[in-house]
This record gives sequence, C-alpha cells and structure tokens, in this order.
Amino acid sequence: MKSKENKYQLFLLHFAGGSCYSFDFLKKHFDANIDFIPLELPGRGKRFEEELLKSREEAINDYCRQIVSLNNGAPFIIYGHSMGASLGFNVVAKLEEQGYFPKRFVVSGNPGPGVKKKRDLIRYLLDDFEFKEELRSLGGIPEEVLTNKQLYEFFAPIMRADFECIEKKYHRQHYTIKAPIYAVMGSEEEYCDDIKNWHQYTNAAFDYKILKGSHFFIYDHAAEMAAILKESFLTQMNLQEV
Repeated sequence: MKSKENKYQLFLLHFAGGSCYSFDFLKKHFDANIDFIPLELPGRGKRFEEELLKSREEAINDYCRQIVSLNNGAPFIIYGHSMGASLGFNVVAKLEEQGYFPKRFVVSGNPGPGVKKKRDLIRYLLDDFEFKEELRSLGGIPEEVLTNKQLYEFFAPIMRADFECIEKKYHRQHYTIKAPIYAVMGSEEEYCDDIKNWHQYTNAAFDYKILKGSHFFIYDHAAEMAAILKESFLTQMNLQEV
C-alpha cells in the first residue's frame, strides 16, 4: 500500500529528439494522486548545457540514476514512447537488478526488441537531405524545423545522438523482465502487426491495444493513453481509486 505521504509515481521516457516537455499534452489528464515525472536525457530541455549521450549504455544508466534518485518508495510505473520504449526496456531490467520493481512497463510506438526490420537503415549517419526525408516520414516534427536552417542545425544533433544511442549494436543476451508489459501502437505504423512480440519479454502479464494513427498517434489519443496509464495503477495494485 502507498504511504499517506508519498504519491504514486509515473516516470515518462521521451522519444528521439524529445525532452521533458514532450508529454505536456498528457499531464492535464492526471490529478494530484499521481506524481507525473517526465524525464529527459542530457543535451535538451532543462539539461541543454549537458553533453549529448551517444551510447545506449550511457542513456540507460542516466535514466536509472534519475529514477532511483526520484523514487519516493511508493509504487511506480514507467512509460516510454518509441526510443523511450526501447531504452525503457533496458532501464526496467537494470532497475530490477538493483531491487527497484515497476508495477507495469507501458510502451507505445515500438514493437519491441528483436523485430526484424524491413530495411537496414542507420539514420544517424545519413546526409542532411536523407536525414530530413527520414524525419518527415516519421512525422511529429514541424516542417519549419526541417526547412529553417537555424532550427534544423539546433535540432539535428539531438536527433542524430538519440538515433546513435538506439542504432549502435548493444550486446546483451535475450532476457525478460518481471514487470507486466502493456503495449500500444498506431494502426498505420510499419511494424504494428508485430506488437505481440513484447509478450516474450515479460514473465508477467501482457496486454496490448491498437489505436488509429501513425507513429505519433499518441497526440490524437491523449485521454485514452492517460486512461491506460491510470488503469495500470488500478490493475497492478488492486486500488479502488486513482
């Protein structure tokens, strides 16, 4: 049971190019019973003056340090979109090794580890023309960022560093986590049909949902995504209210 002093905690891990502000669209759907904690990697947002990370291991360790330092002893859930889901899986595994156990790991915009890609594209090494086209294909990035020289020169290094984190080879054997997994994907995403892949990476319960939209479908389904996250607390802790 949660102590009277401590709120339930929701840690949010952003997508490539994102920051702690990337989940502002969700925050209004949560009340005071849940501590809404969007995290961010160095080199953007409130951590703009810090050096960008370019390895998965560094990013995982950074997120783990943040969560351990902020954890108040109350039940918590981790949610990640796209890159946040990819890194989040490793983060949950590392936290569990350290004795911290999320009540659920919620992922969106990501089919999970091991899904065979239809194209072997290393995005962080693309030239600027190809890189912009790839960012356009992902959606969610204002065209002004891609056409304005100053905005692009500010944003591109962040995106390249984030892609480098998740695209460089990271050697680790297949493993599963103890936390239940709830996966959500957009109906128009390229790997939507592979969403059940997440099932093999948890020793606990697995559930999933497909919502209408492309990779950044979450912006069109803020209320439903918030409901899934809040339901995660209810389901995993048998609470009567959140």
